Amino acid sequence: MCGICGKINIQGEEISRELISQMSSQLHHRGPDDEGIHIPAQSQGTNHPSLSVGLGHKRLSIIDLSKAGRQPMSNEDKTIWMVFNGEIYNFKSLKKELQQKGHCFTSQTDCEVIIHLYEREGIQFLERLNGMFAFTLWDSINQVLYLCRDRLGIKPLYYYWNGKSLIFASEIKSILADPEASKDIDWNALNLYLTFNYIPAPYTIFKDIKKLKPGYTIQLDKKGLEIKQYWNIKRDITHKENTEENIQTLKKNLYDYLEDAVRIRLIADVPVGAFLSGGIDSSIIVGLMSRISDSPVSTYSIGYKDMPIFDETSYAGEVAKLNHTDHHEIILTSNDVLKTVPEVLTFFDEPFADSSAIPTFIVSRETKKHVKVALSGDGGDELFAGYRMYSGEYWYSRYKLFPRIFRKKIIESLLLSLPDSRDKHLLEYIRRAKKFVSGAQDRFEDRFYAWNEIFSRGIRKAIINRERREFEKIDFNFGKNMLSQELNSLDDDNINRMLYVDLRNSLPNDMLTKVDLMSMRNSLEVRVPFLDHRVVEFVFQMPGNLKLRGKKGKYILLETFKDILPPNLLSKPKWGFEIPISKWLKSDLKFLINEYLSKKKIKKQGIFNFDLIEKLINDLTQNRSDTSWHLWNLIVFQAWYSKHFNQ
Repeated sequence: MCGICGKINIQGEEISRELISQMSSQLHHRGPDDEGIHIPAQSQGTNHPSLSVGLGHKRLSIIDLSKAGRQPMSNEDKTIWMVFNGEIYNFKSLKKELQQKGHCFTSQTDCEVIIHLYEREGIQFLERLNGMFAFTLWDSINQVLYLCRDRLGIKPLYYYWNGKSLIFASEIKSILADPEASKDIDWNALNLYLTFNYIPAPYTIFKDIKKLKPGYTIQLDKKGLEIKQYWNIKRDITHKENTEENIQTLKKNLYDYLEDAVRIRLIADVPVGAFLSGGIDSSIIVGLMSRISDSPVSTYSIGYKDMPIFDETSYAGEVAKLNHTDHHEIILTSNDVLKTVPEVLTFFDEPFADSSAIPTFIVSRETKKHVKVALSGDGGDELFAGYRMYSGEYWYSRYKLFPRIFRKKIIESLLLSLPDSRDKHLLEYIRRAKKFVSGAQDRFEDRFYAWNEIFSRGIRKAIINRERREFEKIDFNFGKNMLSQELNSLDDDNINRMLYVDLRNSLPNDMLTKVDLMSMRNSLEVRVPFLDHRVVEFVFQMPGNLKLRGKKGKYILLETFKDILPPNLLSKPKWGFEIPISKWLKSDLKFLINEYLSKKKIKKQGIFNFDLIEKLINDLTQNRSDTSWHLWNLIVFQAWYSKHFNQ
């Protein structure tokens, strides 16, 4: 696990070592163990100079801790160079195969295996990798450079391209270290951020900086830049009938696939542990780890001393006891969490409003004190319909049985008149009911979008300053059209269509981005067995009604692994890895509203309409409606803007 960066110029213009060093220095937290830079000498051809290339690397040593694993790494004759971030879990079997075909190795790393695979098979070798990765490979003989990102988007890769120079890095801040990269804001990306709380690939907040989408590669040569997709879920799956025999076969295969995914992710030359939240997914991973490992698994959970509504350490403790783990409870007070909020706000290279980034940062920080690698349960919800939104389809089928006039005039009018809040269970259920009825529309695409939306289209149009010349260029249906296109690209039942969209959008752009940012800030590698591509491909062969059974999500997952879980976990309601952001914005974090959302600051900046922001603040502080997610979204943007533009 590392940080990578570099620059390529197709006109042969010189790339300075100092620039690559400056870019690399921005990634020190991703790889504090070692570093390297390679700028190959240009070979002048008879007609045109060769491409100029500079590669930088910051290393977090996990496999082969010796200097033999230093990057940038090359083949024997120095014609192929590579910088790599990630882990290839099947590298040992691939290496053995290559050795049998005459290839020689000088290290025990997975990176060197990739170089030899490329020598033998070309870029098509990507289909043979099982792992998480983002890497750049430079082939000096063929004068071609490849940027590649793993199938599910576990590891990030950003790039800037202006027609002659390609700048790439694991994080945007590294790209911005190059003065050639512009910082112009993409206003449609701002619109997407207000829509989803994150900015989906390929966009970033900067107009000319993009995210490489999961399962894609970039090829750059003298002809220019070409982007290709090398992996996706099959679009034409025919599901087998849900007979008892077929279900038993599915359960057995699911157990085998996930068990093997866990097994190969335990390979490391450093200590390995696991996040244990007390939820289903992380508990299954810990249960499998414990059955595979010869020694007790180290597990790490966060508990909240004075926030019992968010504390799930009792569930985590039961899982730890059942599996005899070496369990570590990180017990925090609200003040412990509050102190980290301003620090976490400085980490974002673009606006990112998932508030669970804060506890993720804390658990990563504390876990890193004991181990260098941790397994997590991320991806389980997106594969097995674990979020409340998926059960919305079940409730909608019943809700629409009421006459429309009764729904609109009685139920919805009553709900909208009630206060709501995330701070108390009853008021949280009212908030959820409001969200449900606001999205309970006739068309499936409209329901799915409405349940995903943060700021509605009307509020987005009202909150962005109409006097900005960029306003007229904003497509306020952009996010909706993106989701609809993804929904309609899979010919399957509605549950699998929703899961597919989340697999391609919210999973890589929200959940995995959060985990990568917060864990790598602490130089901790996080591995995600649920997102082994074999598991993902297999799960999408199952019909949606085996994942969501009635209103109950994760049906087939629970049926498969119920014997390795504590009994009371099977009926535990999902609450989420959250913090009381609503309560804090009315008290301890009110200073963030005063600092970033003041009338003076908003007016001077000229991006937002203060009148609507003022209404959102008043609705929250006067307990009329829980607008905390909207306000947090705006605070994060303002903190990011102040950091990057000194305003």
